[in-house]
Amino acid sequence: MRTLFLSLFILLFSAANAQTISGIAKDDAGTPLNGATVALVKAKDTAVVKLAVAGGNGAYSFNGIKEGDYRISVTHVGYNSSLSSPFTLGTADVTAPALTIKKASGDLSNVVVSVRKQMIEVRADKTVLNVEGTINAAGSDALELLRKAPGVTVDKDENLAVNGKNGVQVYIDGRPTPLSGADLAAYLKSMQSSQVEAIEIITNPSAKYEAAGNAGIINIRLKKNKAYGTNGSVNAGYAVGFFPKYNGSLNLNHRNKGLNLYGTYSVLKGLNHNPIELYRTITDSVFDGKGYFRSDNLNHNVKVGADYSLNTKSSIGILFNGSISDPKVSNYNKTAIGYKPTGVVDRILVADNHSDLSRSNYNLNLNYNYTEANGKSLVLNVDNGFYDNNNDQYQPNFYYTADGRTLTRSVIYQMIAPTKIHINSGKLDYEQNFGGGKLGLGGKVSIVSTDNDFQRYDVLNGSNVLDRDRSNRFKYKENINAVYANWNKAYKGVMVQAGLRIENTINEGTSNGEKKEGATYQPWTSSFDRNYTSFFPSASVTFNKNPMNQFSFTYSRRIDRPAYQDLNPFEFKLDEYSFMKGNIDLRPQFTNSYGITNVYKYRLTTTLNYSHISDLFTQIPDITEVSKSVMTKRNLAEQDIVSLNVSYPFQYKAYSLFANISTNYSKYKANLEGRKIDLNAFGGTLYAQNSIRFAKTWTVELSGVYVAPSIFMGTFKSKGMGGVDLGLQKQILKGNGTIKLSGTDLFKTFRFSGSSDFGGQKLNVLARWESQQFKANFSWRFGSTTVKGAKQKTLSSDEENKRAQQQGGGIGIGNN
Repeated sequence: MRTLFLSLFILLFSAANAQTISGIAKDDAGTPLNGATVALVKAKDTAVVKLAVAGGNGAYSFNGIKEGDYRISVTHVGYNSSLSSPFTLGTADVTAPALTIKKASGDLSNVVVSVRKQMIEVRADKTVLNVEGTINAAGSDALELLRKAPGVTVDKDENLAVNGKNGVQVYIDGRPTPLSGADLAAYLKSMQSSQVEAIEIITNPSAKYEAAGNAGIINIRLKKNKAYGTNGSVNAGYAVGFFPKYNGSLNLNHRNKGLNLYGTYSVLKGLNHNPIELYRTITDSVFDGKGYFRSDNLNHNVKVGADYSLNTKSSIGILFNGSISDPKVSNYNKTAIGYKPTGVVDRILVADNHSDLSRSNYNLNLNYNYTEANGKSLVLNVDNGFYDNNNDQYQPNFYYTADGRTLTRSVIYQMIAPTKIHINSGKLDYEQNFGGGKLGLGGKVSIVSTDNDFQRYDVLNGSNVLDRDRSNRFKYKENINAVYANWNKAYKGVMVQAGLRIENTINEGTSNGEKKEGATYQPWTSSFDRNYTSFFPSASVTFNKNPMNQFSFTYSRRIDRPAYQDLNPFEFKLDEYSFMKGNIDLRPQFTNSYGITNVYKYRLTTTLNYSHISDLFTQIPDITEVSKSVMTKRNLAEQDIVSLNVSYPFQYKAYSLFANISTNYSKYKANLEGRKIDLNAFGGTLYAQNSIRFAKTWTVELSGVYVAPSIFMGTFKSKGMGGVDLGLQKQILKGNGTIKLSGTDLFKTFRFSGSSDFGGQKLNVLARWESQQFKANFSWRFGSTTVKGAKQKTLSSDEENKRAQQQGGGIGIGNN
């Protein structure tokens, strides 16, 4: 943890004087260049310090610049780039030397654009985790990336929370996924880090986004090559923790003036080992369970797409992505059961479960884009998706005497549960200039249908006998119809955005089964249907008259609807003494959030947020049949959360640091059938990443994360946890190849532990995963890297390193 405290020390005591550089970009005829890209670079090595875009009169300015020697670089489509003469910035603002650029002859093959981003970017409405910008992310899956993302926590059941709030909506490339709980976790584990470009944690979405997600939205952006010509990349990785793991991917892209074809294939294979300990007391009994989960995974992911320009204003596109996996999961568990007053063990339960799973999904998107120079744009998306998840679980329960030698009885179950999810949606977004600002209008219609057929069998003398009392089929359909309006305008020193989204939700669920009455079984049906309309306003005001000290005020209202698994009233056994059950009466929860963000000198970003959640639903541990534990979701009443997020990037020559502190205070209040919950808790995360570049092609990275004690699900108190990662990177093959070596959780301190005391049941949990791993990764990029034109020469490692010496990352532009 010393690295974290050192990072904070540097964060708190780093400061610098800053001035303004301004100028005008013109062509050789004296015409102002509206939209030209202007780069402020160091005079010594042309390393980019900051970027700007020239306004309508060609004017540009750079604020918050330190004293030093600089030059100005200007580039524009159809023009040759140009570099100014050197000038010196002292303690006063300066006007940059006059600079004009000439029209290009048509050959743009010499223009080089290289991109380097800092690992984490903090903005007023979201935090962006640039996965490509870190060494220690290599070889991870998407869920492991989220464990280390600022403000994000993952509990023992792999549920996500942001800044202490549950109800996170996960998007893939801007499209919401219908999965939740264990299904979502399994899907994220199948997605390796080499597929991911960035993870966006959007805490204040505008009306354009769907209203679902009380804690906001986590959008996982997958890689998409934008270079012209034919190009691609190959990635291969190896990791070893308790067991070895392998991953690989191939990316291909071909782009010309009117057509872009792209595709990605990735594979991930390996064994995973997750130890767990559960100590539970109920009335007069004690259950002391120890065991581990072992999963054998083989995941295939594919993405194929095409974009075609119909003319200069419009284009069409098609995108297909899908995944196939067939994990085999075993849970080896031994529970000592004893009498609480004496502490004497009287029997031992051995429950070694095995599940054969198959998960496959595909999503097909058709899109149309139309854009005019006057600001009008129209985007149409039509999506079709299908998820097919199957679970065949064999669950033996063997009871032994206290010494574990003599088998006294056995109960064996087999559960087969196929689930199918169909998704159809259409979305339209329109924008135009209006009232001196930009007006956005749109709507979406989505229909999601799920079919879950749960079959439980008693295994008697080697034969399966259907337990008709405990089998059922649950069908659920959800139709959401939404319209929105969003308007934003920039005044002098103030930017205003306001929006309203209206969503009508129609859902219905039906559970069918059989119940024994006398000597015969009779069919039974339990159903519900709901139809409600909700309004979701959002607004933000940004005061930027002083660019060195900007303030933003935000507000939004959001909803989190129960997942279909949470509504199914049937019970799912984990073992003889614990099971999960849905709740047909579960209501959606609503959140009102208010936020203030300050950005000081473009670096220090501070956000204070308050949220009130009504009808909060969360998973509650309870008891039934005297000594059995049941987990079910209930509406808890309300929750209040105050969160504070502070981040700061720092760079000195080849050394760079990013530090982020995210804290929250939560208050839970509830009265469930006379059982009161009144809990207050502080929580938070601390993240720091240090990197240093040396010998031109080497980079060392040291990062650490600490998650403070907090409360999960309204009743579960977790202890603090954290870990430190160390990585080394070497660029080879003239900068086209990269080798990364890393060690994660070096001190093996990243684990989940906590306790709960509710409804007469006390729980203590300790859960681990393979957080400590050694990883090796190799990637190679080949083909064209031209962004506009042909015959592109890529940057050498030396050139790339020079252009990377900038404050907090950015875009380097130069000529060969």
